[in-house]
Amino acid sequence: MTLVLCVILVALAFEFVNGFHDTANAIATSVSTRILTPRQAIIIATVFNLIGALSGHAVAKTIGQGLVDVNYITQSTIMCGLLAGIIWNVITWYVGLPSSSSHALIGGLCGAALAASHTNWSVIHWSQEIGGKMTGLWPQVIKPLVLAPGAGLIIGFILMGLLLFLFRSFRPAPVNRFFGNLQILSAMWVSFSHGTNDAQKTMGIITLSLFTATSAGVFATSPEWIGFLKIEEFEIPNWVTWTCAITMAAGTACGGWKIIKTMGSKLVRMTPIHGFAAQSTAALVIQIASHMGIPLSTTHVISSSIIGVGATKRFSAVKWSVAGEMVWAWILTLPITCGLGFYIMKIVQWIGNL
Repeated sequence: MTLVLCVILVALAFEFVNGFHDTANAIATSVSTRILTPRQAIIIATVFNLIGALSGHAVAKTIGQGLVDVNYITQSTIMCGLLAGIIWNVITWYVGLPSSSSHALIGGLCGAALAASHTNWSVIHWSQEIGGKMTGLWPQVIKPLVLAPGAGLIIGFILMGLLLFLFRSFRPAPVNRFFGNLQILSAMWVSFSHGTNDAQKTMGIITLSLFTATSAGVFATSPEWIGFLKIEEFEIPNWVTWTCAITMAAGTACGGWKIIKTMGSKLVRMTPIHGFAAQSTAALVIQIASHMGIPLSTTHVISSSIIGVGATKRFSAVKWSVAGEMVWAWILTLPITCGLGFYIMKIVQWIGNL
């Protein structure tokens, strides 16, 4: 029982870290174009992250059921996966790199499950069909790792090119005012989309923990007042939804200024029309993925959208050295957190055998 409660607390700590780590996804462009002050942008991101987090459970069910064999999932496994994700998030936040909290969590969970199964690779669901839908690490994590940033890059480039063509005869001042107002709406939309995808991952982890504990009979002799923790079927309880949503909103309110600087100014210099195009592109891609239950990296999508929009100025307008550092962080996140989860679990097993 104590371990279950510890897992819930660590999961909420991850959700909080995810909130301040990924705040920049929604607000960096609005701050860098000076349409919103940092305080205003964070308030918008906090409110719409919260609303988005309450809007569905498709991604939560993917995280909880579709990626690893639940027969090897214990409270220790979940705890080690969460710790691996938190460690990587804090490291990348400290150096100002916008890495993926989603992939950090998934990698940590897969590594911990692999260690728990004594390196039985079949514990990871690479690809399987459930109810006519393909699930698993390949179709729902690795393919979107490549396809989603590509979609953000291409759609951002096309949308920005279309806007430049349509407004080519207008003076810059009225265009900036018009898209400055629209950028506030696009900031709301991308914040909402971020909530629909990122907040649900921790909901899935907590529900997986409670479902596993219930199946193992942990709550069989527990007092009646904690009966709300029992989950006989894998359905996300309302209290888990609200708790995770509020925790992410609190983390968002704390901000992530180092990553905001990288996303908002180091990649490419933007005006309001660029910010609107980048945010709208990212929000569209994330919203589609959330509807399909794909645990997408919002960081990857928004970064690639910014690059695609910036490339319409000229190819050299994008600071490709910074983009290269980000891509390396994207590539390394899954294997590094998988390794962290694996070895943290091995340490836990070694301590347990003493």
